[in-house]
Amino acid sequence: MLSDLDIAQAVTVKPIVEFANALNINAEDLIPYGYKIAKLSVNCIAKLANKPDGKLILVTAMTPTPAGEGKTTTTIGLADALNLTLKFENSSKKAIVCLREPSLGPVFGMKGGATGGGYAQVVPMENINLHFTGDFHAITSANNLLAALIDNHIHHGNQLQIDVHRISWKPCLDMNDRALRHITLHHQYGDKTSGFDITVASEVMAIFCLAQNLNDLKTRLGNIQVAINLNGEPVLASDLHAQGAMTALLKDAFQPNLVQTLEQTPALIHGGPFANIAHGCNSVIATKTALKLADFVVTEAGFGADLGAEKFFDIKCRQANLAPDLVVMVATIRALKYHGGLELGATHPELKSQNLEFLEKGLGNLEKHIRNCVDHFGLNVLVAINHFNQDTQAEIDYLINAVKAFGCTAVVCKHWAQGGFGARELAQQVLHALEQNISKPNPKFKCLYPDSFSLLQKIETIATKIYGANKVSFSALAAEKLKAFEIDYAHFQICIAKTQYSFSTDVVKRGAPSGHLLQVTDLRLSRGAGFIVAICGTILTMPGLPKVPASARIDVSELGEIVGLS
Repeated sequence: MLSDLDIAQAVTVKPIVEFANALNINAEDLIPYGYKIAKLSVNCIAKLANKPDGKLILVTAMTPTPAGEGKTTTTIGLADALNLTLKFENSSKKAIVCLREPSLGPVFGMKGGATGGGYAQVVPMENINLHFTGDFHAITSANNLLAALIDNHIHHGNQLQIDVHRISWKPCLDMNDRALRHITLHHQYGDKTSGFDITVASEVMAIFCLAQNLNDLKTRLGNIQVAINLNGEPVLASDLHAQGAMTALLKDAFQPNLVQTLEQTPALIHGGPFANIAHGCNSVIATKTALKLADFVVTEAGFGADLGAEKFFDIKCRQANLAPDLVVMVATIRALKYHGGLELGATHPELKSQNLEFLEKGLGNLEKHIRNCVDHFGLNVLVAINHFNQDTQAEIDYLINAVKAFGCTAVVCKHWAQGGFGARELAQQVLHALEQNISKPNPKFKCLYPDSFSLLQKIETIATKIYGANKVSFSALAAEKLKAFEIDYAHFQICIAKTQYSFSTDVVKRGAPSGHLLQVTDLRLSRGAGFIVAICGTILTMPGLPKVPASARIDVSELGEIVGLS
């Protein structure tokens, strides 16, 4: 087995131009951002158009604990392991990893960074987690330009007769700041209540990640509905002639970012909607580019499979005409015991001790996620057991046998401690599973609901089939909006915004609750993105910071080195 020293000595980060050359990308097709980061130019992407697509592997997870279960780390570790395995087999095939960009909200909040961990990381970690290539700044600026244009139009005569009490567009900021959830704007026409969303919940972010090219991006931006006029008619961003300037702000950001893992696996990191309040996937243009660059593309969808994976399938894959070939489901012993009833934290040490009773009680959560992917989307599932030092062999053996009884294979992964070498068995199982599916696109894949369903049917289908609810209720506001949206937007997909910590809208209901009520409190039209956001329970589109935020441990040394960022 490789030691930590062996792995550390094997790690060499190449200059990005030299690294890209190994992918047959010429220097003139790159837009370098320093020594280790580059964007892929429009010309680069155009040159790849006629190449065949590789296999698409989605990494998702069981319902997470507040600490997270290492889904990004597993995604990176699997991609590294695939390249390591292919190299040992003297294969010319390659794997690439596709991830979302980190948001400053969780970086400084509860979760910390989103570049993996241990020896399964993308680098340069500090740059990626902080400003990176400025994509989120561009998205924030485009969003807020539109907000400014709305107010400016009203200030200069309001020829569109915008009803100032029915403006739906909000400013945004890529930071957790609960004080901005509800604000009062002082205008010449009177005070107006509003509030900020976090950037990753902005419709501009959703459009950015779903657009296929610059023309599609511009069209979608123009289709954003920002308000209702005094005649009850929609006012669009195109009515304000906003789409050209917004596209200008996003033009450079729209080009995918190329970096590498510690083991020199290519990584495209681009876009970053949250999965609990948005659709939770990296950009379509990055995923489609990766499919042309490599034989195996490993990507992830945010939070548990009930959120990220469902939206990946029903929104991203449907709109982009993608068909995933395999699902890797991340599970941890810790999360299973948590869903069995044990608590996290130093005051509950039993979570770190062997406990087969609570492990068994929590298995329903994992089984429900597996069944959803197999039964409702027609996909094969492998379970990746992300290993922690406190996991006992008895617990691991119990979980492997339980997953086998579910009709799937579970593999223990130690990529955090050992890099790709620690996930080699998972890589072998992935390659074996993909050999059984040689066609492209995958003929077994299916979406959960057809476009022809009404919006109500779509919401009820997700609630009952994916979440295990038996009923959906709507607030008076949500019911009124549902009736209105059914007229023109019944063909849109549904993006449900709910807690990531439960199949239900109640964080207390762990495991695999059934027969519960899905409470829809509001609906939002994302006209440019092509979906309706159903806000459920008390979900917030502007999160707050925890009592002790991750920012408290971040500092800069005398030499300018960032410490405490993870």
